[in-house]
Amino acid sequence: MHLPDGLIPLWQAAIYWILTIIIMAVYIFKLSRTEEKEKKIVATAIFAAATFVASSLSIPSPFGVPMHFFLIPLVVILLGPLSGVAVEFLCLIVQFFFLGMGGITSLGANTMTMGIVLSFSTYLFYKLTLDLDRRLSVFAGTLMGIAMATIAQALMLVSAGVATLDMLMATLIPFYLFVAVIEGIANVLIVSALSGVKPELLTLNKGEEILK
Repeated sequence: MHLPDGLIPLWQAAIYWILTIIIMAVYIFKLSRTEEKEKKIVATAIFAAATFVASSLSIPSPFGVPMHFFLIPLVVILLGPLSGVAVEFLCLIVQFFFLGMGGITSLGANTMTMGIVLSFSTYLFYKLTLDLDRRLSVFAGTLMGIAMATIAQALMLVSAGVATLDMLMATLIPFYLFVAVIEGIANVLIVSALSGVKPELLTLNKGEEILK
């Protein structure tokens, strides 16, 4: 899902960069007012490293194209949506300089899809279904977060004039829906295990509550 430099017009890339800067500024402001700031920073750094590793691993898929786990939905569930954006932003920078994935002008666009849209969509659907069942909410948040991020990238590519919606509907969207289902199941297992072993990890998102 990493967009390279030169794929989208610079004026569009500038818009995504501005939105990214705004969200990151909000994250820093909220972090400065969080009671357990040090714990949140350490957790964010750990998850940024874990996300870098997880999203860099290539796993075979039935589509013939290697898939990569995002890990951002799990970050959102444990730390909150703003932390999800921050983790993805840091991860994208490291991936560009060490693996050549993504780009600098496209960093805002990639953060927009895999950071902002993915994080807040995951958070929204996770919170909306949390009162029904935690396992359902984890799966729904992960599935819909990745689905909305995929749709956002499809619209981004169409608006840039580099792909058609029909082509993306036949390739990009089915592939990432498959990834979403697999990652959703994995996150259910992880959160279920954490709730029994380290339940305090499920309360680290204090200070990033948006939906009550």
